[in-house]
Amino acid sequence: MQSRYFTINDFPQGTPARELFELHEAELTTLAEGEVRIRNTWLSVDPYMRGRMSGVKTYIDPFVIGEPLEGAAVGEVIESRDTRLTVGDKVRHMAGWRDIAQLPGDQVEALPDIEVPEQTYLGVLGMPGMTAWTGLNRIAGMRDGDNVLVSAASGAVGSLAVQLAKARGGTVVGIAGAPEKLAWLESHGIQAVSYRGKDAQQLTEALQAVCPEGFDVYYENVGGVCLEAALNTLRVNGRIAVCGMIARYNAEGPMPGPSNLPMVLIKRLRMQGFIIFDHWSDYPRFLEEVGPKVANGEIDYAETVEEGLERTPDAFLALFAGTNTGKMLVRL
Repeated sequence: MQSRYFTINDFPQGTPARELFELHEAELTTLAEGEVRIRNTWLSVDPYMRGRMSGVKTYIDPFVIGEPLEGAAVGEVIESRDTRLTVGDKVRHMAGWRDIAQLPGDQVEALPDIEVPEQTYLGVLGMPGMTAWTGLNRIAGMRDGDNVLVSAASGAVGSLAVQLAKARGGTVVGIAGAPEKLAWLESHGIQAVSYRGKDAQQLTEALQAVCPEGFDVYYENVGGVCLEAALNTLRVNGRIAVCGMIARYNAEGPMPGPSNLPMVLIKRLRMQGFIIFDHWSDYPRFLEEVGPKVANGEIDYAETVEEGLERTPDAFLALFAGTNTGKMLVRL
């Protein structure tokens, strides 16, 4: 059986070019004992993958030039030599960026038994959703009535974070850019503020206008002027959960830190970064709490879908152009 997969041909500087990605085809080896073969149906592309294209190990190994790229995927088992998995099982794994995956069965998990579309387990009930829940509850220690600020608030992580925060009763403000993203937030009862065309002071003033009493929690996805404005508008003893800083991912050189970093001292703020893989033992609790709310429509989610394996690099690059609302997915 043939498998088509994407590789990269270089470690990019700045924003990756489309030519970085190459589509290959190869014959799969005979299935070994304990392995499974999966026909992927949905692929996930995520901002963290940009860091894996740097050639430098961070909290995860870098991609290898010429080797198949990796990422979360959902698919159906089409052949199995693992007693835990049978043909027809719907599963999730990390052998994405390809149409047919072959890997050890212990690297595959059956999809949970909740009545939701299967791609949900790559988004609101997958790593992005778990990241939103963990940042608010485990890292920031969100409490009932907290005022919460979320950057990239219409993205895969931010769009759940604002809904979880709103359910706790405080003022929730989401930072986004495009008019349709601001409209999505407002349609869900979230105060929406655009960062476009604003420096840190102008964004600070816009946030103060919608939440003059200030924020208890800031969920950080972006960095840059969003972080500076958040530092200006957090209350004393505020907490910052740092999930990502997408504004820096394609920088070609060092970027300046926040000019108002002393606010961390002045306001006695707590700022903590986290990597979701360190907290995956909490996934069953997250699923128990959030899964039924997604299934019954209490929690909404948005998806941006590209069609076909060939569009996977385009879907990935669109993340940095800010053209997606909610989770970016590729349907095969």
